[in-house]
Formats: sequence, C-alpha cells, structure tokens
Amino acid sequence: QVQVVESGGGLVQAGGSLRLSCEASGSIFSINTMGWYRQAPGKQRELVALLSGGRITHADSVKGRFTISRGNAKNMVFLQMNSLTPEDTAVYYCNAVISVSIRGQNDYWGQGTQVTVSS
Repeated sequence: QVQVVESGGGLVQAGGSLRLSCEASGSIFSINTMGWYRQAPGKQRELVALLSGGRITHADSVKGRFTISRGNAKNMVFLQMNSLTPEDTAVYYCNAVISVSIRGQNDYWGQGTQVTVSS
C-alpha cells in the first residue's frame, strides 16, 4: 500500500512565504513523477509544479515565485512558495505516479493541505 502525505499549509499574509512538503511511503518500486496541484473554491484542480524524469515544470501563474524541489530522499518533494498573493489561496495536493512493481504505474494523491493568503 502507498501513502502520500502533505504538510506545511497555513495562513499567511500577502507577500509572505510558505513551504509545503510531501512524502510518499509504502511498497514503492519506483517513483516516476511527483508534483503539486491546487484547487481553489469553485475552480478546477490545476497543475502548479511537476518533477518528471528530471524535468521541472512550473505553471505560468507561479513562475518566479514558486519552486519545486526533491529531497535527498527521492520519496520527498517540496514546494517553496514566495511572494504569495490572495489568488494563491487553495487546497494544495501532492500527486505521485508510482510503480509498485516492475509493471504498470498508478496515480496517488495526498489528502490536501489548505493554503490561505490574506490581503
């Protein structure tokens, strides 16, 4: 069984910073992709940042402000969020595409962590 757990959300004033952490654990053969998504009230879930095969992608809306990185332990990923604005308020989800054996892969999601930016 695989678990994905996020931490680090909270309430911050506009212009402030937060760092989110995500750890994947369990019966993992390989981790193919790890990334962050967010969903604001009344909106669809959207990609924020992605680590895939050594390639890093950031959404245009967060470029220059947010940075995704992987920990020394390859099962951890972080999202450093700077210069936060009220438009960044959302539930942030960690996603991992994981293989539990040599064949196939599945999507795993964390439970989400709330980020609220006050003006």
